[in-house]
Amino acid sequence: MAGREDEVRQAGTGSADGSAWAEQLLDHLRPTGRDVRRVVAWLADAVDGIAALRDDTGTLLGGPLPPLDDRLVEAVAAGRIASAAWEGQGRHLRLVRVAYPNPSAAGVLAVSRESAFDRRTADIVTHTVQVIELLLKAGETTAAGRRLEQATSDLRLAILQLLMVEDTVSARRVAAGLWPGLLDTDSACVYVVEGTAEERDGLAEQCIDVTGERALVVLCPAVDEHVIVVTPGESEARQLRSLIGPRPRTFLGGSARHSLARIATAYGQAVSALAVAHFRPDKAAVYAERTHPERLIDPAALRGWTDRLLRPLDTLPHHTRAELLATTRLGLEFTAVSTAKVLGVSRNTVRARMERVEGLLRTDFADLTARAVVHLALNIQVSLADTPADSDATTEAAPVPLNDLLSGPAMRTWAQDLLAHLDKDSRDLRRTLRAWIAEGGNAERAAQTLGVHAQTVREHVRSAEPVLQRQLLAGGADLYEVVLAHLTLGDLDQPALRAAK
Repeated sequence: MAGREDEVRQAGTGSADGSAWAEQLLDHLRPTGRDVRRVVAWLADAVDGIAALRDDTGTLLGGPLPPLDDRLVEAVAAGRIASAAWEGQGRHLRLVRVAYPNPSAAGVLAVSRESAFDRRTADIVTHTVQVIELLLKAGETTAAGRRLEQATSDLRLAILQLLMVEDTVSARRVAAGLWPGLLDTDSACVYVVEGTAEERDGLAEQCIDVTGERALVVLCPAVDEHVIVVTPGESEARQLRSLIGPRPRTFLGGSARHSLARIATAYGQAVSALAVAHFRPDKAAVYAERTHPERLIDPAALRGWTDRLLRPLDTLPHHTRAELLATTRLGLEFTAVSTAKVLGVSRNTVRARMERVEGLLRTDFADLTARAVVHLALNIQVSLADTPADSDATTEAAPVPLNDLLSGPAMRTWAQDLLAHLDKDSRDLRRTLRAWIAEGGNAERAAQTLGVHAQTVREHVRSAEPVLQRQLLAGGADLYEVVLAHLTLGDLDQPALRAAK
């Protein structure tokens, strides 16, 4: 048995052939060469033998393991002896303890060769152990850094998900520990930065840098190319725009300013604006740059209609109601899968919540007209949330049905102007679009109704998008505006809703 030297000489000192092997060993500490397996393989070549490394659990980390005495290996790993050496069956074997970053754990390096270990090979083994220990420590540090980054990223996502369900109190409480003052605001804007999936992590880091951590930067859980930024200030928004110009294939969509309880709505607006940004020279767009139908309807009548339509949800506990509304807002804008990822729940939970809202409102979200009308009511609820209602007007005014809300002169003019763009195409896009909406956005059923091929329906709908300057096949707010235009002109039947008539 041989004890390990208390003090190890500098690499290469006293070597018979100079420092060539030491230089090769040190190369493994370079950033591009840090691999324990490669070090073990190099050691085997350097001593003209066999080398293997076992971790504290007995798992082989590199090299072919020679026959070993398990009790001796355990003694070395436990630290009862620092190293061991013996000769048998025509081979010379050395066992050396390898310290791990965790003091309670250790591995064992086993080196076997036919010739006896001379001073040079003994030095190589000793210094190789030092390099392996450094690599293990560096690897643990790197892994710890990655775990910290992942935990921080998960925490940011958790804060966003709390905001999505209107739990601003919990969101502030979670954020206060790491980012004091981050959510000390009554309102904020949401921006979605789109790049490539491969560059997203770097893009997110740049978003954090330019905002000075005064914004909540989250890797979107639903779209691999998106970074979500919740920012209370205007200067941070300007800094985000500075990232877009010099970066190819990078776009920015922003929402209007909303209270923290309306972050889900702001997120939907930012995604809608992002679609517009793809057609802008500066690759950036902000929501609310065009006239929306809810602004063309009498606010008092619209508030009364919205309150009546959503009243069945008022009987629910506040937290449950907020959950259902937040899920429905996102579920009407995006797929169930995307909504589930954003909210951090399962897709079955999303569907169950939306089915509960369907039941309370006595409607069917498979009907695009029903989706459009409920989407309108949810938007009105958000936009009027901070506007005090005229109590006398709301209590004395007679209920106004949906048909009357949509039949005002301003609404009819808006609808006619919007859909008139389709009349310029000889393919009768307007007829195809009307049939497609009536069939719930199903191209096959619409094709049967029209007596054409399903692919023709899809091509017509796709052709209508640039004409109307709205996304249709993706669903969401753009499609619902087009549906409302058809309802306003009487081109579609009104949906079955508790308070729609």
